[in-house]
Amino acid sequence: MLFALGDYGFGALVGIVTTLAVRLLVEPGMDMVVAMLLGMAAGMVLHLILGFLAAPLLGMFQTMIPAAFIGMYGGMLFGMRDSMNAGSTTLGAAVLVGAAFGVLVVLALKVYDAALRGVAFDAGR
Repeated sequence: MLFALGDYGFGALVGIVTTLAVRLLVEPGMDMVVAMLLGMAAGMVLHLILGFLAAPLLGMFQTMIPAAFIGMYGGMLFGMRDSMNAGSTTLGAAVLVGAAFGVLVVLALKVYDAALRGVAFDAGR
């Protein structure tokens, strides 16, 4: 149970840090392609740093795979949003969206992992 909470908390942390980095790098009106590339690059660097720090506590697979999706795709989505000056107008709202995105990505990957593993049956011999 604690590991699952740690996974979701770490996903939210990566989403928040990525959101804040994109807010610092991307200006409203910036070219969207440049903003998406900057956001993706920032998310990739940040997820590597945070993932290596959290991996001894939570496990490498549980930190790096979700963090890669959150950092790369979140960075691109948040960069696109901020370049259009759309969506979250306040910093608090942007942080909340980043945290929610991180939690949703972790949840989606947990559901996908469960679907891949399938139901386990005990032979009972």
